[in-house]
Amino acid sequence: MKQFNVPNIYRSPLISAIKNKRRTYDKLKKDFSPTLLDFGEVQLFIARHFGFCYGVENAIEIAFNIIEENPGKQIYLLSEMIHNPQVNADLASRGVKFLQDTYGKQLISFEDISTNDIVVIPAFGTTLETEALLKTKGIAIEKYNTTCPFVEKVWNRSEQIARKNFSIVVHGKPRHEETRATFSHASAITPTVIVNDMEEAKLLAQYITGKKKSDDFYIEFKGKYSNNFSVEKDLQRIGVVNQTTQLASETQAISDFLRNVIKEHYRLSDENIGEHFADTRDTLCYATNDNQSAVSGMLDIDADLAIVVGGYNSSNTSHLVELCSEKLPTYFINSAEKIISKNKIETCNWRSKELTIINNFLPAKSPAKILLTSGASCPDAVVENVINKILSLYNASSMLEKMITSFL
Repeated sequence: MKQFNVPNIYRSPLISAIKNKRRTYDKLKKDFSPTLLDFGEVQLFIARHFGFCYGVENAIEIAFNIIEENPGKQIYLLSEMIHNPQVNADLASRGVKFLQDTYGKQLISFEDISTNDIVVIPAFGTTLETEALLKTKGIAIEKYNTTCPFVEKVWNRSEQIARKNFSIVVHGKPRHEETRATFSHASAITPTVIVNDMEEAKLLAQYITGKKKSDDFYIEFKGKYSNNFSVEKDLQRIGVVNQTTQLASETQAISDFLRNVIKEHYRLSDENIGEHFADTRDTLCYATNDNQSAVSGMLDIDADLAIVVGGYNSSNTSHLVELCSEKLPTYFINSAEKIISKNKIETCNWRSKELTIINNFLPAKSPAKILLTSGASCPDAVVENVINKILSLYNASSMLEKMITSFL
């Protein structure tokens, strides 16, 4: 896989050494067990896969190259490059301005952009409507597009099955940039509807089978279906694609569920299910899948707690928190500073995004066993800072250099 030129400020000697050693002994990525860092009083179990994915490294490399190659030019980001506060703050410190927030709210008017300005499309991609608007301003969006290749793969797969007269069901968060972009691209070529979760998939199934009146669909799925969507016609042949940062297992469960609904409703066999249901399993993002599988492997450890590091508005990171929370106390932080002391941590609720101070989060027993992972947009340097902060609480910071050497 391509190697990217990501600024050293995001790298970590410790994390790089760990990842390189794991790659050497597990080239096929079949071992999802964590890496143990034993510091005596505290044991850290580091997930097999975590941190920057292909799409994120690609976007960061392009963005920093654009800044370096265009001194004196005003550079805009359509919205956050990725969902990570440190990276976006670094870009802002270099003069980059954000046109929209993560939900599409305008921060700077498009009227303020001139033809000489640069507008960078973020890793999530953008809608066809926004692309068209920027083109009317004379902005060369193709030249400064950091859309993740795996997001584009979803768009391409949608187009392929649309040509065969399938409608698209997008599993995603309706307000997320990527979902809005995927919906825009899909709905331009075929009827499209968004389902946020299994509950909404079950609701959609009732319209597929005719158990609910079609008029109710336009109320219950308001803002989530394409123009001129026909319940009677457009739910007969469907394919499921996803926002790539959703839980892969949930996307697969929704796809399997709707497949079975279609199969039973039209009395189909496995041989002819393709007449009404398109196979889209190849749209699941490898990095999302690997990171979630690594968390599942990590949860086999009899640990005391888990710490997940990443941006609070990061979808893929939130799902890692969700997985960990099902088994043990889990703390969602975006930097080492959120670990206030041995007795206090500020954590983010992955659902409500509410910040809360938790007292006595570390166990009194020795050794304390902590699971640690991070989202696909979180720099390894931030994870190492978290490790350093934890070690400082146990007076074990001096052991870090020896630990790094052991992985070289």
